[in-house]
Amino acid sequence: MMKKISKSQFSQLFSNIDKSYQLFLPVELDGKVNFDLWQEGDKVNIEKLKTNISPKSFIFPQSETYMKFKRDGKKLKIDNVGGKKEDYVIFGVRHCDASSFKLLDNVFLEEPVDRLYEQRREKGTIVTMACFEPEENCFCTSFGIKPETAPKEVDVTTWDLGESILWQSQTQKGEALTEKLNDILEDATDQDKAELNKLQESTIGKVKELPLANLDPTKITGELNDLFESEIWQELSERCLGCGACTFVCPTCHCYDVADFKGDAQTGERFRCWDSCMFSDFTLMAHGNIRKTQKERFRQRFMHKLVYYPNNHEGVYACVGCGRCVEKCPVHLDIVKVIKKLGGE
Repeated sequence: MMKKISKSQFSQLFSNIDKSYQLFLPVELDGKVNFDLWQEGDKVNIEKLKTNISPKSFIFPQSETYMKFKRDGKKLKIDNVGGKKEDYVIFGVRHCDASSFKLLDNVFLEEPVDRLYEQRREKGTIVTMACFEPEENCFCTSFGIKPETAPKEVDVTTWDLGESILWQSQTQKGEALTEKLNDILEDATDQDKAELNKLQESTIGKVKELPLANLDPTKITGELNDLFESEIWQELSERCLGCGACTFVCPTCHCYDVADFKGDAQTGERFRCWDSCMFSDFTLMAHGNIRKTQKERFRQRFMHKLVYYPNNHEGVYACVGCGRCVEKCPVHLDIVKVIKKLGGE
């Protein structure tokens, strides 16, 4: 059943969630909005369409220790660490970012399963916020994502009606969270649902008017070798700085490095941290790097997103059209240009 709550009760809503979960909300600080652990008095901004950084880091942290080790004479003691011990809620995730979690699941939850990632996914409850004012750099619909309707895997989806939000649970975890909030949630009325229908229809119309509304990755066809050897890679990569900004703001990028850190003569730890296929030392081996030029590194990133990943996952592309790379690239070189070029435009 669909519920609703007035925005005037948000403080109570957040406090009630905080009693049973760690609560992460889009918090505005120094003019930027990012998901952060909620504290009373924080400036919560659910109107901001996209956070500066995607919420990917909650299930795939930028840096995470796997294990700690300590030497005691000839013995070596190893402690497994990492993962997530507390239940948590991420409130206000946009549908593009929520869709990215499924793409990461396809990587980390296939055999061999990544136990730290699996634990973080199991501990988290995802509450989305539908979009009603898409921005000009948005192109999520090119990848089958609907800004007005949440992906089915989401635990709870909400819609902003101005003075209140509508609330609907979609999974068992969503039902468990809703049950804890029944004293402040009330049933949505037929009028609320009618208003929601109008907003959804309005959103569909706005999306059709966006500059990237007709972007179509399915136009990328042809033999794998022909795509790999395409002349566009040299043409486009000449401008690439190899800064990695696109990969670090991307909700679906999942390249990482594993390294050991020596604390002192007796202790150390092994950790994982984000890496980028755009960096010259990524996949560096004893004999050198298999991708010696920026053209090769640039090609790897976009061939993976637009060809390799969909070939291995029933046509699903490794992009959700959030537009962060369009906004962040210092030389205005992004996946939109690659899709158009590779698709023959």
